[in-house]
Amino acid sequence: MLHNVSYNNPKIEREILKEVGAVLTLKERWKLKGSGSPKLIMNSSSIQIHNLMVLDINANTCNIEIRQNGIIVRFRSLLETYALPIPYYKLTIYKGRAQEYSIHKDNYFVKIKADHKRIHKFFEKLSQLKTDQGFEYIDDL
Repeated sequence: MLHNVSYNNPKIEREILKEVGAVLTLKERWKLKGSGSPKLIMNSSSIQIHNLMVLDINANTCNIEIRQNGIIVRFRSLLETYALPIPYYKLTIYKGRAQEYSIHKDNYFVKIKADHKRIHKFFEKLSQLKTDQGFEYIDDL
């Protein structure tokens, strides 16, 4: 679900914490060589996000934060900050064209322009983290 995180709201903080887990520790961030993405340019998005993005004339950008059990896609519209928490089990990443990635969760999606090598490396790291969260043995199911 899309959340407005511009203001300190403990209820929303608890929902996000329950869905994607806590912030990574400093040791985990060093091990991953960073837990945040570079500035990402959005090519297109689902209707819910698109309706927020057309309210202003600023560039449609977002960033991704890696959490313990998922990711948070954050973007700004007008003077508000919105967050889309995506747990790893609902995260789907598609590599469409050569310069575009698509992130999906249920009926939300964001297509991101990938025109730098560091963006490709970030999505490789994200894909690896998603596969590491999966089950290893049939007994784990």
